[in-house]
Amino acid sequence: MDRKRSCTLCGGAVMLLLLLLGHMINALEVPLDLPQPPTITHQSPKDYIIDPRENIIIHCEAKGKPHPSFTWTRNGIHFDVEKDSKVIMKPNSGTMVIDISGEKAEAYEGVYQCIARNEHGSALSNNIVIRQSRSPLWSKEKSEPITVQRGMSLVLQCRPPAGLPPPIIFWMDNNFQRLPQNSRVSQALNGDLYFSNVLMDDNRNDYICYARFPHTQTIQQKQPITVNVLDIEAMNDTVLAAFLNGSDFWGDSPSGERAPTFMQPPGMHSTSMVLKGDTLQLECIADGLPTPDISWSKVNGDLPSGRFSFHSFQKTLKITEVTEADGGDYRCLAKNRLGSNHHNITVVVRAAPFWISAPQNLILAPKESGMLTCRADGNPKPKVTWSVNGIPIENSHKDPSRKIENGNIILSDVQTGSSAVYQCNASNEYGYLLGNAFVSVLAEPPRVLTPPNHVYSVITNSRALLDCASFGSPLPKITWFKDGQSVVDGDLYIIHKNNTLEINVAQPVNSGKYTCIASNSLGNKENHIYLEVKEPTRILRQLGYKVIQRNSMAVFECKVKHDPTLFPSMIWLKDNMELPDDSRFEVGSDSLTIHDVREDDEGNYTCIRNTTLDQDSASAMLTVVEQPDPPTDLELTDQREHSVQLTWTPGDENNSPIQLFLIQYEDSLHEPGVWVNMTEVSGTRTTAHLELSPYVYYFFRVLALNEVGLSEPSSPSRQYRTNPAQPEVSPSDVEVIGTSPDSMTITWRELTGLESNGPGLQYKVSWRQKDVDQQWTSLTLANVSLYVVTGTPTFMPYEVTVQAVNDYGPGPRPEVVLGYSGEDLPTVAPENVKVSVLNGTVAEVSWDAVPLSTVQGRLNGYKVSYWKMRSLHKQDPEPEKPQELIFHGNEMEGLLFGLHPYSQYTLYIRAFNGKGDGPTSSNQIFETPEGVPGPPADLKVQNLNLDSLVVKWAPPVEYNGHLTGYLLKYQPINTTDELGPLKELLLAANETSITLDNLKHSTRYKFYLNAKTIKGSGPTVTEEGITIMDEALIRHPAVEAGKVPPADRMFGSVNSSVEEDHAVISWEYLGPDRNVYVEYVVDNSKEPWKTEFVNGTRTYQIRGLKPGMSYRVRVVARDHSDATVHSTEELLITVPAMTSKQVDIATQGWFIGLMCAIALLILVLLIVCFIKRNKGGKYPVKEKEDAHQDPEIQPMKEDDGTFGEYSDTEDHKPLKGSRTPSNGTVKKDDSDDSLVDYGEGGDGQFNEDGSFIGQYSGKKEKDTAEGNESSEAPSPVNAMNSFV
Repeated sequence: MDRKRSCTLCGGAVMLLLLLLGHMINALEVPLDLPQPPTITHQSPKDYIIDPRENIIIHCEAKGKPHPSFTWTRNGIHFDVEKDSKVIMKPNSGTMVIDISGEKAEAYEGVYQCIARNEHGSALSNNIVIRQSRSPLWSKEKSEPITVQRGMSLVLQCRPPAGLPPPIIFWMDNNFQRLPQNSRVSQALNGDLYFSNVLMDDNRNDYICYARFPHTQTIQQKQPITVNVLDIEAMNDTVLAAFLNGSDFWGDSPSGERAPTFMQPPGMHSTSMVLKGDTLQLECIADGLPTPDISWSKVNGDLPSGRFSFHSFQKTLKITEVTEADGGDYRCLAKNRLGSNHHNITVVVRAAPFWISAPQNLILAPKESGMLTCRADGNPKPKVTWSVNGIPIENSHKDPSRKIENGNIILSDVQTGSSAVYQCNASNEYGYLLGNAFVSVLAEPPRVLTPPNHVYSVITNSRALLDCASFGSPLPKITWFKDGQSVVDGDLYIIHKNNTLEINVAQPVNSGKYTCIASNSLGNKENHIYLEVKEPTRILRQLGYKVIQRNSMAVFECKVKHDPTLFPSMIWLKDNMELPDDSRFEVGSDSLTIHDVREDDEGNYTCIRNTTLDQDSASAMLTVVEQPDPPTDLELTDQREHSVQLTWTPGDENNSPIQLFLIQYEDSLHEPGVWVNMTEVSGTRTTAHLELSPYVYYFFRVLALNEVGLSEPSSPSRQYRTNPAQPEVSPSDVEVIGTSPDSMTITWRELTGLESNGPGLQYKVSWRQKDVDQQWTSLTLANVSLYVVTGTPTFMPYEVTVQAVNDYGPGPRPEVVLGYSGEDLPTVAPENVKVSVLNGTVAEVSWDAVPLSTVQGRLNGYKVSYWKMRSLHKQDPEPEKPQELIFHGNEMEGLLFGLHPYSQYTLYIRAFNGKGDGPTSSNQIFETPEGVPGPPADLKVQNLNLDSLVVKWAPPVEYNGHLTGYLLKYQPINTTDELGPLKELLLAANETSITLDNLKHSTRYKFYLNAKTIKGSGPTVTEEGITIMDEALIRHPAVEAGKVPPADRMFGSVNSSVEEDHAVISWEYLGPDRNVYVEYVVDNSKEPWKTEFVNGTRTYQIRGLKPGMSYRVRVVARDHSDATVHSTEELLITVPAMTSKQVDIATQGWFIGLMCAIALLILVLLIVCFIKRNKGGKYPVKEKEDAHQDPEIQPMKEDDGTFGEYSDTEDHKPLKGSRTPSNGTVKKDDSDDSLVDYGEGGDGQFNEDGSFIGQYSGKKEKDTAEGNESSEAPSPVNAMNSFV
């Protein structure tokens, strides 16, 4: 996980660091087009272990100008590659390939060195030691069984054969399964298997040590080792002797518990040497029983942070990348309960040579001076020597410009031709370093190596590094400019030694054009570089902590703000790893959605938005919550007669704290299978004190509640039984109900099984009449909840009790409940009934109360029944059904609403109680006065003529008195539904119709009608009607009086017929025709509609329409203000285009004469053609065709208008006719000899023999003419028609 995280999140930082280092520490490079000594670019490692099954490849690559040649030495002696047929060198390379097929690889073992040389010097590779990998067989040895006493320590030695490189050791059994290792049994660094103490389970005969040789990929195994573990204390001497016969006995000391001692390394102190930069492994293995625990510390210091780790169950301390500071004493401590022991290991750090300052190439101009340095260190201090072109410097030719001071080579006043390669060798007993550095003497004007017009892009506030790599001899001086202004090394800009320009904190104002100029004594060279400073990529909002319920959906948004020229990608990680390969994870453009969330989705989610320049990330934790797991381990403690202590272990909260625990019980004796909530306790508690009832077989269970919900119930506790006892509660809800005049019913709620407290539950029911000196009457009942007492007086008060009793005694004394025996019907009717009529619809009634002694129960009230007998205006067919009003309690008066005016009513009253109604009073008759009448019936309006309407109606259904007349009102309504002036008419009571004259035609009217009595006007009825013309009544079915067609329904069907320049429109219309118009306009035009008056007709012809045009047409009706009140739907009509008129000229005299002349001319031409053909001559068409004719016959191509098949090989064969294409045109070919060139028009006409008539017209035209589709000679009429 950590490795992946560093690769993902820190990769950008690592690349940036490498880029910065590259900018600032690049060695001086000489362009390869300039003369230079060789430089080794690639070579094999110093210690090269080869696989004997494969060819040996020793790499050596170098560059230089001219390209270097290569030679090799072997063990310090020149190695002649050409003399060994098994050895070849790759072309233009020093890499050697040695074919060892049929040869032993040992023959080529040795120390090899490559020399690359050209006319300017020689470069040397490292000494490459070639050794063959070896995987020798295990030496044959007899493995005797090992017998060891239980509890003693044991070492199983592996002693693998020495291989090259050393093998990897592991222990397995016969089934190729790795032997289990732990703090007691572990493998040491040398491969031996150590037992701190042995157990009887260690008995086995298949302890096998395996050695895997990595280069050859072979595995070898040692003979299996048998280990016999004895428990001597449990064996007698005879058995022990028999068991030890023929086996080695390991350990002869007691096998009991003991303090630790060290098996590896032995003693109290040891020493370990390690080279700087290598990995240090320190090991401590202890014997002891119980098995000791190992711990590590550094004496007088701390273990190196971040570089140490423990392995093999704390027995091995591993320190990587050892430094000199890691030297010192380390202590391992072995400890068990019987004591402790420690071992000190002194670590000595040595160092192979390492560079402090490796020699660097030196470019000098003639007469210049320079210095080569070579500084190395190591432990012990390395020896430094110099060579020139591979020859020790003391043995090379003397150079007056060169001297050595303090290990450095100083060159002064160098001359052309003194180029060379210098080698620095630093060595001690642990290794060596070899560095090549050339000195190249040349004169070269400056050149800039950085590509021209290169664009650098960086993020705001980050570092910008602008390269200006250059070369020249003498070394050029670099000068920087921005937008023409000199750049000075200072706070804003930093110019490095390699001439890289650095802007430490780049801002948008730093964007622009930069120029670097390289100058030396031989010239100048400039280069332009561009810097773009872009906006950073930023995630707008942190993802946020999310708590999501299981099976729901989680959404993380990762919206980003970025530079518009950059396009960020998005990467999602879960716990710094890639997202699971699961379809539930849906990655959107700027979000991550997790569907159907599960527990394993919980973790830290990171969104990374990357661009080519920067990145930003945001993380959030997803917590998945759900109901808690059920509690476990229910226990019952502190058990008492009526209480018990319940304890439990909470289940997993599932990321949501438990708020409370709900405790339920089951009474398996009385209600098996039914769980009842008992109590709740806080979510922080795990115990509850429970109060119990007697005679219950309890099972308990616990449920946990968090914000998500209740858990599943826990498993039930064991059963807990309580002893029986007498009842502790009395039956509840005791009631006394009088069911008949001589009885009463006593009811109660039975006790539950939990309340019974014991077996034999019964109920003792007692009663007595109240306020009477009378003893209690009692009765004991079981399994019932009511009892009927008979023989009671009517409606008398009684005291009643119900007490619970079981086999262990009676329950508590019950409360006394008061009730009454049954009721009987009242015996007396109300008297002194009076009715007072208040108006035509309301009357007041009153009466005297009946004596309570006659009610024979509880008086509930009085019922007043009344009904209409008849109307005083006319005889009703039958009386109405009685209506009933109830007056509760002691009310003795009330109002009767909803009466009919001018009517006769009958009324009576009776008292009632819980049993029923008593006798009725005598009937009271009363009459209501007149009232306003009901609405007139069946109001209709009919049109009579142009300006008259007839209004008809029927008298009201309810007169409610004597009618005195009718009131009629009416007013006009315009097209916007606005009302005009209102007119009123008073009409006699015997009238049921009226004719209204002098009304406006084609106008809608609204009518209002009321009937009247002496009490006033009754409700109003309304109706509407319109006046129309007589013509509408004659031509069309009459519109029902009083009904107005809805908007745009006055018009019926509309039809049209279209001719070349006009259209006929016909329609149906229910209104007057004096204001009807036809309107039309060109379709899809913005022109105004044209309007034409119809003048009282139902058909109209629109003239002047343009052929080929489409028009929209409609018929409208307008009112006196010229506003459109009705309209038809629009019709779309299309006027057909006018057909061209052709004159049949075939019968014209001038045409007949012309045709005769043309026929004569054609005859003369035919005769001339036949004469020329018979003489073998060719007319111009033939000549041109012969010039380009394909020897083979070409068919005519009707699709492109070209003609073929003109052959004169057989002069006597009749010529084939030809036809123009179907469109009558001939397509002109691209060649200059097109047949069209010979005609007057674009196409020519051919006669029967295929000759071209237009050839003789003498003038070329480009007009086209229709061709004759017939292969026969055209008739004069058809010929002339072809020109029309």
